[in-house]
Amino acid sequence: MSVIQQPYPLEEKETVLSRLNALKQHFEHKHLQELFQQDPQRFQHFSVNLEPVTFDFSKHRIDQDVLQALVQLAQVQDLKQWIKRLFSQEQVNYTEQRAAMHWALRLPEQNEQHPELAAEVHTQLQRMFTLVEKIHAGQYRGATGEVIQDVVNIGVGGSDLGPLMVSQALSDFKQPTQRPLNVHFVSTMDGSQLSDLLHKLRPETTLFIISSKSFGTIDTLSNAQTVRLWLEKTLGQDLRTIQHHFIGVSTKPEKMTAWGIAPENQFLLWDWVGGRYSLWSCIGLPIALTIGVQGFQHFLAGAHAVDEHFQTAPFEQNIPVLMGLLGVWNNNFLDIQTHAVLPYDGRLKYFASYLQQLEMESNGKSIQRNSEKVEWDTCPIIWGEVGPNAQHAFYQLLHQGTQSVSSDFIAPVQRYNANQFTYADNADALIEQHHLALSNCLAQSRLLAFGNQALDASELADLPTYKQYAGNQPSSTILMQELNPYSLGMLIAMYEHKVFVQSVLWNINPFDQWGVEKGKEIANQLLPVLNGEQADVSALDASTQGLIAILMGKQRG
Repeated sequence: MSVIQQPYPLEEKETVLSRLNALKQHFEHKHLQELFQQDPQRFQHFSVNLEPVTFDFSKHRIDQDVLQALVQLAQVQDLKQWIKRLFSQEQVNYTEQRAAMHWALRLPEQNEQHPELAAEVHTQLQRMFTLVEKIHAGQYRGATGEVIQDVVNIGVGGSDLGPLMVSQALSDFKQPTQRPLNVHFVSTMDGSQLSDLLHKLRPETTLFIISSKSFGTIDTLSNAQTVRLWLEKTLGQDLRTIQHHFIGVSTKPEKMTAWGIAPENQFLLWDWVGGRYSLWSCIGLPIALTIGVQGFQHFLAGAHAVDEHFQTAPFEQNIPVLMGLLGVWNNNFLDIQTHAVLPYDGRLKYFASYLQQLEMESNGKSIQRNSEKVEWDTCPIIWGEVGPNAQHAFYQLLHQGTQSVSSDFIAPVQRYNANQFTYADNADALIEQHHLALSNCLAQSRLLAFGNQALDASELADLPTYKQYAGNQPSSTILMQELNPYSLGMLIAMYEHKVFVQSVLWNINPFDQWGVEKGKEIANQLLPVLNGEQADVSALDASTQGLIAILMGKQRG
């Protein structure tokens, strides 16, 4: 069982914490403007380049003393050994007796360190690639012999957020197909997405992917059953209908078979892959359908490059380690309880939602590995929006509100060029628009950091207080040369490993999610009441009884 063993004397950890608390008192009221004045080379000292990504953390309220102390904290928490444990087959997810080997999903096919694991993973990936190429070539047919033209991914949580986010983000890299191919996503259990979608589709040319690690998630199976009835209404209750129009992705082949999915249309997961870490597997089938086999391979390669960096780079130059350390400094020492994710690229519109699950489901924990209550606050609230839209929504709070917020600004250096045939006629205008977005990205992080000092001197004269800015809001800036499969793979893996770093510092398990499971169980207990199959609600609280009475159309007593 992977319960933490303290490798350093307790006194050494207390010494590091004492040092960090002393630095906290010094930096609580230290302004970023002063830090930049003290060190004109601050950007060079507090940024890391990992081609094609640059990570700038110079706008955080730290200096070399703070950074050194944070690295020492990682050392006394034995982060180096924990990284080795993660990249082994040890059961680091000790509450579920499982390893956490999402990194294995992006191993190169010929991997000397884990040859059997790589072979197992690539067997499933190759099966998925074969299906993708068949669909792209117009060779996959429905029950009536017509070519598939629409694919609907049915999933929830990690089986939806990751594939949806990446497919949207890489929309510029959509692969040409023999016939136009559209990929759709359905997740909500209330049927609203299906209601909007099904009347636009033809059963004869629609393929459905049921993505569920357990193949027991009621949200997903409810949607799957609805589309099954929709198909059978037109195509008949023939076994071929299910076999030609459904793909399954799960750890449970026996459940997929019982549901009617043909073995050749079943793609397997492993228990050592958490749902929110699974987009690198066959859960990523919608991604591969969007960007093609080679694009998906580049996506995996980008993530693997970060895996190698995370294992080998010294902590002071290790991007995921730095991201984790900065988050702990802001959250636990500077008392910044929320973190905004602000991409300046419309293609990343689902990135903040994806990170909400990745970070808050992973590290939203209050019990340590030793079963005791945590000593520190753990995961901050993660939120965000595409930056240009957010500027007209909640940036007022960031700049002049009473809340302290840390932020991540994310942007590609290049976007449009004349070689992109879609934009050839108006490439120059679109490039100017991209420069507009970049200028706003830099301006907003500058104003958040420096406040009034970012204004022209002429503006400061007689400036009323309601037009003034305190600044001193910390932020990181992540620049990619281009948003493409490789760089996006890198970006996602950076955040995955950031989550793990923070879990080690907080001494929690980031790979279980018991808080998610219990609500589902209680819902299953209430469902028979709403379905009229159970009348006794006396064991329930008064609020729930009153709400059920309204839902059942009864008068409250």
